[in-house]
Amino acid sequence: MMNPFKQAAEIKRLRDQAKKIQDELAQIEVESEKGRVKVVMSGDMKVKSVEINGEEMKDAREAFNEAVDRAQKKSAQKMQQMGAGLQDLLGGLGQ
Repeated sequence: MMNPFKQAAEIKRLRDQAKKIQDELAQIEVESEKGRVKVVMSGDMKVKSVEINGEEMKDAREAFNEAVDRAQKKSAQKMQQMGAGLQDLLGGLGQ
């Protein structure tokens, strides 16, 4: 069994690493233009701007970001449920 102090240090290291990756992704920006629509998005999936006919559409940007946040939360919940089910299955195999 792993020492609780080593385990806590490892968890902190992994969290720090994840935060660093998130910060780096937030710095990436991509732009896409189709016809009269231009969208700028960051690597962490945040819509930075939406322009239609050269006019900034703040409501559209906010709606996209809200939809992405909701999808990420639902996905995380589903992954946790699936992980718990897998953990139960694997735990049952060891008995």
